[in-house]
Amino acid sequence: MLTADARLRVAIAGVIGALAVAAGAYAVHGLASVRDAHAVGLWQTASQYQLMHVAAAVATTLGGHLLHRSFATLAGWLFLLGAVLFGGALYGLGWWGPSALGAVAPLGGFSFILGWLFLAAAAVKAPR
Repeated sequence: MLTADARLRVAIAGVIGALAVAAGAYAVHGLASVRDAHAVGLWQTASQYQLMHVAAAVATTLGGHLLHRSFATLAGWLFLLGAVLFGGALYGLGWWGPSALGAVAPLGGFSFILGWLFLAAAAVKAPR
């Protein structure tokens, strides 16, 4: 049985995943008619990174009982935070062009990196 926190993480991952698929499809099938190739590339990159990291967030949630639970939980939240910050910044940059959003993308990337490091720590500290 999943905790309320775990259900929330999976639900958020599901919503972000659905949006990432929709954004990736739009990048391929519609964005090129209103934006340049660079914008399309930004949207495709955002979509790919979001999908990878929501899958990792779900994995840390469903497999968290096999790992150090608090580190796995933190990793999952960091993956979701990174998906929102990194993906959102790239979508915005692709749509509106250079702006302050450029400073947000690295924060999302840093969240991804921290998530992976906490996942590694969760494995090392896992119950034996």
